[in-house]
Amino acid sequence: MKQNRLFSSVLVLLALALSVGPMQAQDLPRFKKMVRQLSSAKYQGRGYARDGVRKAGKYIAREFEKAGADEVTLQPFTLDINTFDGAMEMWADGKKLVPGIDFSMREYSPGAHGTYPVYHVDTLNFDADKMFEDLARPEYANCLVCCEFWFTYKHRAAFSRLQKKDGCTNAGLLYEWTSPIKFYKAYGEKVVDKPIVWVTPEAVAGVRTVRLEVDNTFLKGYETENVIAKVEGRRHDGCYVFTAHYDHLGNLGRKVYYPGANDNASGTAAIITLAAWYAQHRPEYDMYFVAFSGEDANLRGSTWFAEHPVVPLEQIRYLFNLDMIGDDNPVQYCEVSDAGMAKFPLFEQVNREQGLFQALNRGDLAANSDHYPFAVRGVPCIFLENEEGSAFPYYHTPNDNMKTIRFDSYIPVFRLVTGFIASDR
Repeated sequence: MKQNRLFSSVLVLLALALSVGPMQAQDLPRFKKMVRQLSSAKYQGRGYARDGVRKAGKYIAREFEKAGADEVTLQPFTLDINTFDGAMEMWADGKKLVPGIDFSMREYSPGAHGTYPVYHVDTLNFDADKMFEDLARPEYANCLVCCEFWFTYKHRAAFSRLQKKDGCTNAGLLYEWTSPIKFYKAYGEKVVDKPIVWVTPEAVAGVRTVRLEVDNTFLKGYETENVIAKVEGRRHDGCYVFTAHYDHLGNLGRKVYYPGANDNASGTAAIITLAAWYAQHRPEYDMYFVAFSGEDANLRGSTWFAEHPVVPLEQIRYLFNLDMIGDDNPVQYCEVSDAGMAKFPLFEQVNREQGLFQALNRGDLAANSDHYPFAVRGVPCIFLENEEGSAFPYYHTPNDNMKTIRFDSYIPVFRLVTGFIASDR
């Protein structure tokens, strides 16, 4: 009886070990811990004005070392970037608005201090000549022109003129954008002539005057770095590369920062756990794990790496870019480079055989994340982003945090890429 009970106990323990082994491989608790850390106030949105991105880079380097990477190096580069970490206040007809919720700044906007009349564009009966005639009237001198953003996009010639100092006497523009209001950094390498404010339609409906107290600081030649970890394989004539950007939007004034839990603490934490996995399970080929800075500032870090690679680009067997994988959509969005399409059926096979996602929804290749500088240089690569889930509406808002992020897609993404590599011959 004792032998039978002992044998049964051994079977139970073996079954438990087999069942929890894959979960331990993905290390979900460690993943969550790193996401929580990177999205905390300590790093102030991993932006530039308060050096949050530098602090985050040091933390990531330490985590790669803890993960057991054979090498961890920094690849420095510089960028020019406009920032907003001073005054950030706005009143509409005397009602104070909330930064990041009711309004945000266009990334290339200068600061603004003053009270301005508001000119509301008649979009139903729009006539550009009539608009400029109206704006020449004394009551609209030094006004803010208010219009729905996508309408201005359709009439770019007229509204581009409104952005220029010598184009019109208006003081700036109010771009209406439905809630949740977004903030961007992509074109922050310059400062235009006039302030441009993103604002919800509800906040400025029928408003006659707006007061702004907004500071900007333009950082010239800001020093930042890509964090590169390497796990050596048994062979060195090829490699796989995992990438994720760790920078984010930083601050919007003194009190508001953008945590970026999903975008992209999730991808950053994922490649660190992947580094730990391959450090414990020595791979056939060398593995590189690159945490990029400057992605939200128009792919600066990945472009710099692609122009100054630490390994010849032609040796990359496949590159996996993980961006915003902290969500719960059972359908996984992806983009694939032309060179990567030959092996896309293998991703679909792995996904189907392991029952990971309902489908892989492949979109058109776009310059929307760090895979793109590699894709246009002929590198086989895939971009994985879990779009349109519960967390998706909050990206690029102050509410992209630990309350809104979802962790459903982490394990299937982990298994998809490791399964692909295990099957790639």
